[in-house]
Amino acid sequence: MGSCEPLSGATISPAPRSLVFVVEDDEDIARLVSHNLQAAGFDVQSFVSGGSVISEALREMPSLFILDIMLPGTDGFDLCRQIRQTPTLSAIPIIFLTAKTSETDRVKGLELGGDDYITKPFSPREMVARVRSVLRGLRQVPVTPEVLRLGDLEIDPSSMTVQVQGHTVLTTVREFRLLEYLAMHRGRVLTRDQLLDAVWKETPFVTPRSIDVYVRRLREKIEPDPRHPKYLKTLRGIGYRFEVPK
Repeated sequence: MGSCEPLSGATISPAPRSLVFVVEDDEDIARLVSHNLQAAGFDVQSFVSGGSVISEALREMPSLFILDIMLPGTDGFDLCRQIRQTPTLSAIPIIFLTAKTSETDRVKGLELGGDDYITKPFSPREMVARVRSVLRGLRQVPVTPEVLRLGDLEIDPSSMTVQVQGHTVLTTVREFRLLEYLAMHRGRVLTRDQLLDAVWKETPFVTPRSIDVYVRRLREKIEPDPRHPKYLKTLRGIGYRFEVPK
């Protein structure tokens, strides 16, 4: 399996212990992923297809999903879409684990709400590190946890919720972190590289083009007219700036 060698050595278990749902139809890869996550201190529930994933997740809420894309029946992209459309599951991070390596597939995964993208063959050590990185983003407590009220927006770092005109909008972990970072640095022009360093640090598959995808998704959720944004302004060739409407 190439670089998919077993993970060895002692590891530090996360606290509290997290449950990861692994949806992978290749039994060898599923065993490899489960073994290394369990060795790293995670609980794991494995599925060979997407058929019962949503119902099981509603019964026992996981901390993270790892989805193969090429699954029998419902593929990983469709399953991701279903998760993001299920209110109680919509904020749970999703990592794609797949042999699909094209930029088109990576961008599609992002557009559907994926948080990371690991290609096969993979290093189990890197896979565990990426899982921890995504979960760290979820648990991160900001230095300034007060609610940000900007125009019709209310951004609450403590609960990771966003409201537009009093109505809650659903965001993924990465979407929230990006919006929060832009809002906390409102008025400043931030380059795509600065945003990558601030929000994605240890996620190598995210590119400057990925930032554009995330901003487009945020505009669809918070802007009255995404084609003429009043909050998330583009500075062509440079990056983005958060503005508070007057």
